[in-house]
Amino acid sequence: MSTPFDSGAIAQAIVAAHGLRFGAITSAPVSAPNFSSDDPVYRGAKRACSALGFIEIDAECLAHAWRAQTQRLSSFDAALWPDAPEDFGMRPFPPTARDDAFPPCPARLGLYAVLPDARWVGRMARVGVPTVQLRFKSDDGDAIEREVQAAVEAVQGTGALLFINDHWRVAIAAGAYGIHLGQEDLDALSDEDLGRLRASGLRLGVSTHGYAEMVRADKVSPSYIAMGAVYPTTLKKMATAPQGVARLDAYARLLRGYPQVGIGGIDAARLPEVLATGVGSVAVVRALVAADGPEATAAQWIAAIDAAAGE
Repeated sequence: MSTPFDSGAIAQAIVAAHGLRFGAITSAPVSAPNFSSDDPVYRGAKRACSALGFIEIDAECLAHAWRAQTQRLSSFDAALWPDAPEDFGMRPFPPTARDDAFPPCPARLGLYAVLPDARWVGRMARVGVPTVQLRFKSDDGDAIEREVQAAVEAVQGTGALLFINDHWRVAIAAGAYGIHLGQEDLDALSDEDLGRLRASGLRLGVSTHGYAEMVRADKVSPSYIAMGAVYPTTLKKMATAPQGVARLDAYARLLRGYPQVGIGGIDAARLPEVLATGVGSVAVVRALVAADGPEATAAQWIAAIDAAAGE
C-alpha cells in the first residue's frame, strides 16, 4: 500500500500525537530491534510504540494493527489510535455471538473483591459485594477442595457471583459460578481441558497485561477480561510495568464487546479516573482486606461504582 510518509515520519507523527497521553519520556522514537515486515506504516508504528513504552510483543501487535487500520481506511492518520477488533485480527464482536463463547456474565461486575479464603468470601458477600474471587494459595489438594466448597456455600443466598482462581477442576465439582485464569494457566490448558471447562457451564475470566495478551485471551472467547496492573502493586511480582490509566482507556475501547475488570493498585483516590475509562468493574485486594473497617469500606466502594454507572 502506498503512503506519502516514510517510516521515520510515521513514527514521529504517532509519538507527537500520543506522547503526552501515554507519558513518553522522549519525542525521538527509538528503533525497534526486530521487524517482521517492510511495510512503512508497520515499521513506523513499531518504532513509535516502542518509544511510547510498549514492550516488544505489544509494540509488534500494535504495529500490525496500525497497518491493518491504514489499509482498511485507505489512509494513515497519526491521531487515530487503533481500537477496532478486526485490525488486531480478532474474530467478530460481540464475543457472546460466537459458537465457542463461554457463558456470559453481567456487563458490569461492579466491585470485585479478590479474597484469600472462604471466611473473607462470606464476609464480603454478606455485605453486598456483587463479585468475589477466592484466591486460595496452597499445595494441599484436600485443603483446596475444602476451601472452594466452603466459599461456594458462603455465597449462597447472598447474590454474590463467586469466581475461583486457578483451581478449575475443583471449581467445577463444587458448583462455583466461574473460574479466573492467568495467562500461564490459560496456556497450560489442553484442547480437552478447554472443552471440559466450556462444557461445565462455568464463566471464565482471564487476566491480561497488554495488547498481545488481550488478543490471546480473545481467542477463547471468555466471559470477561481483566486488565492490569493499572498502578504499581506490591501484592505480586508483575512481568510488565504498571499500565496506567491512559492504556487502560485504550484497552477498554478495544475490548468494549467484553465485560471488563480493571485491577492493580487501585485505591479510593484513583477510583474515579479508572471508572472514567468505562470499565464496568474494579478488582481490589488490599483495599478491603487491609482496611480498618472492611464492611464500611466495601459499602463506600459499591456506592461510588454504582454512582459512576448511573445506578
